[in-house]
Amino acid sequence: MNRFLLPIAAGFRAGLALRDAAYRHGIFKTYRLNRPVVSVGNLTVGGTGKTPLVMYIAEQLVERGWTPCILTRGYKRSMGGIVAMAPGAQRSINPRQVGDEPALMARALLNVPIMVGANRFRAGHMAETRFTVDVHILDDGFQHWALAREVDIVTLDVMDDLATAALLPAGRLREPRSALARADIIILTRTELADPKGHLEFIARINPRAAVFQSSLVLHSLVDVQSGALYSPDDFRNRRVMAFCGIGNPRAFFSNLRKWGMDVVREVAYRDHHSYGAGEIRRLGTRARKANAEFLLTTEKDAVNFPPEWKSELPVVACAVRLQIQEAAAFEEAIIQRVRSVRVLA
Repeated sequence: MNRFLLPIAAGFRAGLALRDAAYRHGIFKTYRLNRPVVSVGNLTVGGTGKTPLVMYIAEQLVERGWTPCILTRGYKRSMGGIVAMAPGAQRSINPRQVGDEPALMARALLNVPIMVGANRFRAGHMAETRFTVDVHILDDGFQHWALAREVDIVTLDVMDDLATAALLPAGRLREPRSALARADIIILTRTELADPKGHLEFIARINPRAAVFQSSLVLHSLVDVQSGALYSPDDFRNRRVMAFCGIGNPRAFFSNLRKWGMDVVREVAYRDHHSYGAGEIRRLGTRARKANAEFLLTTEKDAVNFPPEWKSELPVVACAVRLQIQEAAAFEEAIIQRVRSVRVLA
């Protein structure tokens, strides 16, 4: 918390209250799509595990016979307007045009249409017109009041200290902690790295009606970014690695690598959504070799932010992680129950 910025944070709080009142009283309009909307969001800036959760929900809906579409803004993208990524293995994906997180989701969810645009209502309407869609997943949607939703899911990172959290710009909160009362479902993330007890007690006070689930990240596999070679997690146990990333919570990534049994000899953290240059990757390789590392390790999200051509003195390997939810069947059913009544088949 930056105490010098608390007066500005107070002004930010007042602005939020005015915006929320404008939506509640109809001054600002909330639009509704023809298909149900499942919103996934959080209370803070930075990584709380939203993207893995969006991908998890999409995969589970497909398995249950639904045809989901993902609506996402596409942070730091170069293309304006609405970008429609149609389902299919041949779709062309340029992460610098659409954003790194939409690109990551598009590569993993080949049969799911992904709409990138700031106006999520227009993007959703376009998806309903162009594709077979019977449910939308609204990425980073908790503060997006312009689009009505059937269920609000909020992720809370148990590594974050809610007791000392402050509003922007003094802290990382996008809204006051009391906003959690709007959530229908709350997912506690990174429980493999911290005790969720304090968060469970906080939720019980703020929103006792919410369904609460705990989750963790597991290392599914590793892939050589240049050659495409696949490794199992056991292949990297006790190996000397230099880790780097540009994500919302780099501390969690580095901690997980050690939890997964790797010998992290050096850490390099960049700002979230960092776009890499070829020379930068080459210098990382040089630094890793000087530290006697055998590999450079990064995240899948970082790997999509590499330039088209690059070289490194050492192999660069990306960690493919998957979200694991306790009582997964109950979580999936909680979503299905909320959207089943408004499902409309195309």
